[in-house]
Amino acid sequence: MAILKIARMGHPVLLQKCAPVTDPGAADIRRLVADMMETMEDAPGVGLAAPQVYQALRLFVFRVPGGRQDPADTPIGNTVLINPIVEPIGEETVMGWEGCLSIPDLRAAVPRAARIRYRGTDCDGNVIEREASGFHARVIQHEYDHLDGILYPMRMSDFRYFGFTDELDRAGAKG
Repeated sequence: MAILKIARMGHPVLLQKCAPVTDPGAADIRRLVADMMETMEDAPGVGLAAPQVYQALRLFVFRVPGGRQDPADTPIGNTVLINPIVEPIGEETVMGWEGCLSIPDLRAAVPRAARIRYRGTDCDGNVIEREASGFHARVIQHEYDHLDGILYPMRMSDFRYFGFTDELDRAGAKG
């Protein structure tokens, strides 16, 4: 396995709609997924989409650490979703802080669907289908956006809540 280079904001691969994966079990896809998992863990991050490692393919890896933001979130270990479909459940949205490995050192409050349903496959062709809310839903929506060339600042509704991570942390510490 290998740690992959992460594409930074401004690279064209991050702004394009990705192609479906035709053979999820292919050796090159399995290798890509393994390398993406290692890269995500090394970052450390909770999600990584193929375009972030210069591959315009409809797949991403993610994990949900327990209690990260919402104590009710059930931990989910490293998972791959190939050719995912994501749909909101209801119309409720929630604001939450997001960052991105392709936009280092910045964070913003981004509106997302409060509850979602998603479906995709793994490298063995097994169907993964879940409903999610909280941090889990936010991670899925963030990574899914990458597959359509959407970066989180494009989803922002109020740029007062966008800034450098260290400055936002300092401001938060001051109340």
